[in-house]
Amino acid sequence: MAQVLSFGLRIRCSDARRTSSKPLKVAKTRPNTAIPTRSTGTRRNANRTYDINLEISPHRAVSAVRLMRIELGGAFADLLNERGKGSGDNEMGYVERTLGFRTRDLDDRDLRLVTDIVGGSIRWRRYLDHLIVSLCHDSKTFRSMEPLLLQILRIGFYEIVNLDMPPYAVVDENVRLAKVALRPGAGNMVNAILRKLVLLKEKNSLPLPKLEGDDRAQARALATLYSHPVWMVRRWTKYLGQEEAIKLMIWNNSEPSFSLRANSGKGFTRADLVMRLKMLKVPHELSPHLDNFVRIRTGMQIVIQAQLLKEGLCSVQDESAGLVVSVVDPQPGESIIDCCAAPGGKTIFMASCLSGQGMVHAIDINKGRLRILKETAKLLLVDDVITTVHADLCTFAKNNPVKSDKVLLDAPCSGLGVLSKRADLRWNRSLEDMEQLKNLQDELLDAAAILVKPGGVLVYSTCSIDPEENEERVAAFLQRHPEFCIDPVGRYVPSDFVTEGGFYFSNPVKHSLDGAFAARLVRSS
Repeated sequence: MAQVLSFGLRIRCSDARRTSSKPLKVAKTRPNTAIPTRSTGTRRNANRTYDINLEISPHRAVSAVRLMRIELGGAFADLLNERGKGSGDNEMGYVERTLGFRTRDLDDRDLRLVTDIVGGSIRWRRYLDHLIVSLCHDSKTFRSMEPLLLQILRIGFYEIVNLDMPPYAVVDENVRLAKVALRPGAGNMVNAILRKLVLLKEKNSLPLPKLEGDDRAQARALATLYSHPVWMVRRWTKYLGQEEAIKLMIWNNSEPSFSLRANSGKGFTRADLVMRLKMLKVPHELSPHLDNFVRIRTGMQIVIQAQLLKEGLCSVQDESAGLVVSVVDPQPGESIIDCCAAPGGKTIFMASCLSGQGMVHAIDINKGRLRILKETAKLLLVDDVITTVHADLCTFAKNNPVKSDKVLLDAPCSGLGVLSKRADLRWNRSLEDMEQLKNLQDELLDAAAILVKPGGVLVYSTCSIDPEENEERVAAFLQRHPEFCIDPVGRYVPSDFVTEGGFYFSNPVKHSLDGAFAARLVRSS
């Protein structure tokens, strides 16, 4: 899988995201004592008793703590989507350790709100912070805010401005959270700022920047209005033009849709998947590009709770990733190497195409993630055609004399094509990262090329839309390796995805899919 590196670039073939189990330290000026009797209670489990605050909105408490954990590097934004309803207990545990109390349990509506508020607050962070600073009238006040207080304000601003929730209910509940979790003065501050926001919104006079001035000034204004880093706005304006850059940012800020791939390894067809989705009343549509895929915009929690993923009947996989496998074109009997395989979505899809004949060698430097890949392969009944290899790709390529029919390098990349799903990624990426990533991609391409037998195929892919990570890396590789040539992908994917250079490219705005790139390169015999 093309790994999106968030906290460092030294890891070659595995995800750099980490989830910490350590509780966050929150500044307080008084203990979190219980508020009036009617609003609190106790709950006893087999081992202990803990306080429950029934007046605090559970989705706001969970959202505030999760947002702090994300910003401080202890979590990532899509965890609720991946774990579903069972994650509610985990989240409430973090609330208790961080704030000193629990709320009532999260129900399905609360889980949906947490997913919406956390993802939305992260996507719109720059925009929300601009409004908060404007209403504070003092950037120093903003910079000195406690992490929890800032997250409560972001939640309130997002609910009022973006979700159009009843404004005075939003004010009341966020004030209550600030008073109980921090102190009365914090609640008073939240109350004053949110009420000021409500008045400005009612008058349609939010303090927003104007799109005027030179290119730099316009980039700064667009970065605030559409909540992206300035360097991304300038980069996309350079490559795409301002109008297309705005369309891309709108896409990145929209609620992501998902695709499900029916697991043919268990004899579960797309027709079977459609029937189950109809029974669950989950809206869906068939993929026009891939036979095993179904699109859903809402209802992922329902799918998770129905155990479809846990039973191995289907997998969550974007069609853009599925089309990369189409570019590889795995055939029964072939030997295939997946160079940066974990967590294994493409590995497993390729294995399912082999019909029990051949082998996919899944290489990754992260042993734990390889173990998960192996367990998933066993669940989906394709473990007989997958061999996991715990190794650094460069070292493995130098020491391994065996060549394969096909090699997939789904390279570590910036992830600029998946910003709709990875809400936090835009804030964890810098312009300096791009240079380091390009060097890493070149190094890995050179290593992958060693593993391709004469007449064999090397597929280079990313989940980036940046030409410097895509076409330019391929061009540089071909200069270093004249024994390879481009095999146009028009035979393997719909023509709408084929570039003038013969590469596969999924454009988020044009195709309504994640952004992705793939080049198919053939080694001379």
